[in-house]
Amino acid sequence: MNAIAPHELVERALELSRTDGCVVIADETSSANLRWAANALTTNGVTRGRRLTVIATVEGPDGTSAGVVAREAVTLDEVESLVRAAEEAARAAEPAEDAQPLVADRPSAPAASGYGFTEAPVETSIEVFAEFAPALGEAFARARTAGQLLYGFASHEFTTSYLGTSSGLRLRHDQPTGSVEINAKTADLGASAWAGAATRDFRDVNVPELHEQLTQRLAWGQKKVDLPAGRYETLLPPSAVADLMVYLHWSSGGRDAAEGQTVFSKTGGATRIGEKLTELPLTLRADPAEPGLQAPPFVLAHSSGDSASVFDNGLPLTATDWIRDGELVNLITTRHSADLTGLPLTPPIDNLVLETADQSAAPTLDEMIARTERGLLLTCLWYIREVDPATLLLTGLTRDGVYLVENGEVVGAVNNFRFNESPVDLLGRITEVGRTEPCLPREWGDYFNRVAMPPVRVSGFNMSSVSQAS
Repeated sequence: MNAIAPHELVERALELSRTDGCVVIADETSSANLRWAANALTTNGVTRGRRLTVIATVEGPDGTSAGVVAREAVTLDEVESLVRAAEEAARAAEPAEDAQPLVADRPSAPAASGYGFTEAPVETSIEVFAEFAPALGEAFARARTAGQLLYGFASHEFTTSYLGTSSGLRLRHDQPTGSVEINAKTADLGASAWAGAATRDFRDVNVPELHEQLTQRLAWGQKKVDLPAGRYETLLPPSAVADLMVYLHWSSGGRDAAEGQTVFSKTGGATRIGEKLTELPLTLRADPAEPGLQAPPFVLAHSSGDSASVFDNGLPLTATDWIRDGELVNLITTRHSADLTGLPLTPPIDNLVLETADQSAAPTLDEMIARTERGLLLTCLWYIREVDPATLLLTGLTRDGVYLVENGEVVGAVNNFRFNESPVDLLGRITEVGRTEPCLPREWGDYFNRVAMPPVRVSGFNMSSVSQAS
């Protein structure tokens, strides 16, 4: 346990500041993890970490420059050297293109967790697995009986962020982030299946249900079917949809679109805002207060980039629709890029939900399988890479289970494929949308964890070549 409270480091850095403006972020992080292999726990551990970021701003005749310096495990005695380093970096820097007045006029208030700015950070511990670990042990026993081998890991992290500025902001956010990934393999290691879940506290992780999914998929894989590359009607589960929609969202910067650099660009400096991307009533949205997916309700920017600005730290975040009823309605902007493009101010939010208007009528994935005449069912996608930003063409691989569905039943496991698809183009080819549920993006879950997606049916999903990936 650190003797100096994080908020004291923030206040000390602000006291020592000698430049025109200063933003300080203290992130206090604790994490717990479990790992297992071949039906037995292998390691577990708990770590603690602290990171202090100082952003100094200097006003000059040509504009305002910024210097950003961050260090781990900073003590009270080391704060001054960190502040001076940030100030030196600011004075040496060119004027910042994204310079804006520091956010002010926000009253300090308890975080959503109920804790105030001067209170101790929230921490996780190995106790977060108190219910999960015994359930996992029971899954090991079932797997041994069934001739399966279970591999995987579970992690839980709690980060408390303290934001203080020379303009008077004192804000705090407590963010839990958890995930579990389980691989089930046959005893000869000839087949495997994957299941994962994201969670805030592991109390909602249903291990028997995850293991049942894996057992079912291994059973499907007892029959092998070789198929050539081509375009197939394909059912994508929530995890695969999440990986595609997260990348779409990351690529939706307003400035890049206005400058003609992305799939959301139109000629002449216009964007595709107002254009229908799909005829289905699909909405892609974000909300810092979304139940189960709560995210920071204000901007926490440790550096500036295409979709973030250190000058926006503390800016309030509110519920935002990115796509509404199939129509593109917003792109990601900072205050600077909003001013530059004339687009509304819509900063990024750290969660994402895709849904149809009537969730009560939306089918489950099993129901979608039951009404499939012939098509493929994916498990997940991985090794996703961008091929062409102008169309947002992505390539990647299927992994841990692609299955053939005929006459409403899964009849066997198919070889893996390399795919080539644009998530924007794919939106226009979705023919059926299922019920939205929280899920874990397999490829991007380490970077973007708070997601709820539906399974979807897509016509002509492009399996561009056969892959040897298992």
